[in-house]
Amino acid sequence: MTTALIYLVVMLLVAAVVFLLAAVVFGRGEELAPLPPGSSPTRLPAEDITGEDLQDVRFQLVLRGYKMSEVDWVMRRLGAELDELRARVAELEQRERERESSAEGAP
Repeated sequence: MTTALIYLVVMLLVAAVVFLLAAVVFGRGEELAPLPPGSSPTRLPAEDITGEDLQDVRFQLVLRGYKMSEVDWVMRRLGAELDELRARVAELEQRERERESSAEGAP
């Protein structure tokens, strides 16, 4: 009985030493230090966001988070919409400039 208890204690000590050695050698498996709570790696330009900017956005993965395929679909859709709206605004501004220049040139 005491022999089995001694074997059990020795096995636990060996397992603890192996675990500690592996933890020291390999660390926690992270490449970078974890981010502070509430921060995000997601970045966007301060102005003139384009569809490409939105397509490059990636969200931090969490245990119970959003389904990435749905988020990616929404981002592609918003990017296309944003590019379309910017093109329309540029077209309307160009028409306005042409209208103003033709009004100035007419007597």
